[in-house]
Amino acid sequence: MMTLVILWSILAAQVMLGLAMACAFYRMLRGPRAQDRILGLDTFYLAAMLMLVVFGIRTSNSIYFETALIIALLGFVATVAFSKFLMRGEVIE
Repeated sequence: MMTLVILWSILAAQVMLGLAMACAFYRMLRGPRAQDRILGLDTFYLAAMLMLVVFGIRTSNSIYFETALIIALLGFVATVAFSKFLMRGEVIE
């Protein structure tokens, strides 16, 4: 009974994260300003990272956790670089 609840919870989490990714992707494509597109990108990579973590829990495979960590690091650097580019017009000073 408990494993059934856990499996349904994981499935519900994956569906909700998929919807969050779809909304973030829509914001990335149709954002009225560049700042909205950067926030959409930030939300998209965060939801993708969490989707990998949930999938790693579901399959009990540790490679998904390592991949999620790499996505988190690269996504953070990309968000900072894009934000800095919008503020100053250059990434590297």
